[in-house]
Amino acid sequence: MATFSLGKHAHVDLCDLLKLEGWVESGGAAKDAIADGQVTVDGKTETRKRCKIVVGQTVSFNGNSITVAE
Repeated sequence: MATFSLGKHAHVDLCDLLKLEGWVESGGAAKDAIADGQVTVDGKTETRKRCKIVVGQTVSFNGNSITVAE
């Protein structure tokens, strides 16, 4: 499974993570996918666009999964 490094940041917004990983083409597309219930965080559907994703959480979308690391 892939990992995403937060670096010096405490969290990453869910919509930004989808965009940074290249899973969507734009922030608008990320927000639409989240609002439509297509994204899960730790196995549960997440509909908050700016949900704060922290170390240890796993995000899944459209057959892709990534775990957030430091």
